[in-house]
Amino acid sequence: MAVAVSDYCRRAKAAASPTEVREALALLSEEDDFRVRTLTDTEPEVSPLGPFGVVDILRGTPPPLAAQRQACGYYEVAQELARVREEKTPAPAPVAPQVPSFAPPPPRPAPAESAAAEPAGKGKAARQPAESVQDRIAPRKRTGPALEAEEPTETDSSRFLKRDLPKPRGRYTQVAAPKGSYQTLVRTEGKDILEPALSQNEHRFALLKSLAEHYNGAKGELSLVDLESVLRSHELMDRLTAKERQALLSAYTDQKGAAGRVAWALGLSPSELQRLTATLGMQAEVEELRERFRRDVLGARHLTQRLDTLGRDKYLADLGIKKRFTDALRRELEGLVQEELSGANDLPGLALAVARKHGAPQELVLRALDRLGMAGKLREQLAAHSHHSSP
Repeated sequence: MAVAVSDYCRRAKAAASPTEVREALALLSEEDDFRVRTLTDTEPEVSPLGPFGVVDILRGTPPPLAAQRQACGYYEVAQELARVREEKTPAPAPVAPQVPSFAPPPPRPAPAESAAAEPAGKGKAARQPAESVQDRIAPRKRTGPALEAEEPTETDSSRFLKRDLPKPRGRYTQVAAPKGSYQTLVRTEGKDILEPALSQNEHRFALLKSLAEHYNGAKGELSLVDLESVLRSHELMDRLTAKERQALLSAYTDQKGAAGRVAWALGLSPSELQRLTATLGMQAEVEELRERFRRDVLGARHLTQRLDTLGRDKYLADLGIKKRFTDALRRELEGLVQEELSGANDLPGLALAVARKHGAPQELVLRALDRLGMAGKLREQLAAHSHHSSP
């Protein structure tokens, strides 16, 4: 049948592929086979005419209209639309196969006749139903008393504590490297050891800590007295002293006279800083530097600087001027506030007026009023002033 249709289309000047012929014939039923044979046995009346045109004629379409549809590509468009519709149609969900269950069947109930036939009153307990396979293989649950009986006592657990094992010996021992002799530093070659160490450390305390890890002292651990003696013997003490003086002056200048920050910057404790300052004889120079910074803090011209310094409590306490500074700032703020008190309604408005007049941030003024203990009294005055001024 397909060969006959293909030959008919060739004679109708519209040769088609075998696939296209089979797709067209799939639209017909077996009852239409004789009609297909009748049409293909005759010569084509019109052309062009493809396999879908043949099917269209068999379904009642006039041959001229079928030829016109073939010429304008009607059947190709219809075939493409049918293919797209088929692709968009979702495939039916696969049916899940039935998984066989291997669970044991439930136990059969005991027949009522046997229970009724059993004589009562003979002192025998009623028979329990037979256990199923699943009940027999299931793990047994232990009861409460059994658990309490099996809990280990404190005496039993103490036997399994880890013993205090001895420290590792032999190749696994972690032993510090042996320290060099103090005489190594005293000899001539000791200068070659001290000079690089001196250039790497800012002061004698850091130098002592570095050398004490590798060398002993004259009587046990290397001490500061031993180190100073060795430095003098190699004529390196003046060099270290000059370096320490420069480091101290630079640190006090950078930290604006704060001794606590100087000690932190140099890696010293407060007692070590005092000892180093006394050893170098720099008490007067250090105090002169600190006094200069005290005058700078107390004599700050702009209100913003003084308000900002008020929040640096530790710095003021380090310089020893905290009370002097707060008293002076309180007196100054009291005078400034009284000038603007009559035109303010609340504390933020009063702080804003003072800040605008003197070019300071409002937040700093509010913080200063609160820290100096002036906020509560000012709120009372503002409340009383607003009460009297209201009609």
